[in-house]
Amino acid sequence: MSEIKAAKLTASQIDLELKNLPDWKLNANGEIERVFVFSGFPQSLMFVTTVGYLAEARNHHPDMTIQWNKVKLALTTHDSGGLTQKDFELAKAVSALPIL
Repeated sequence: MSEIKAAKLTASQIDLELKNLPDWKLNANGEIERVFVFSGFPQSLMFVTTVGYLAEARNHHPDMTIQWNKVKLALTTHDSGGLTQKDFELAKAVSALPIL
């Protein structure tokens, strides 16, 4: 059984969602992204692992880049060809983590 693709959001829907996530921005690739800064590499790894669990539970996986004490997350729904509600739901869950 195939999964139903999530509906791609319009530009106005994206703008509205971003107002509720002030630390996230729309990048040149049409993804929402945020850079998180930690005190060191172990904290960055702990964060990435936690995000991995959140993402796996939602079957929605962000692109993650680790640079010592910085982690950049970029979200888009590849199979829908752009941003969907799934991206904003994961962004909200990540932003609510107590380790931030």
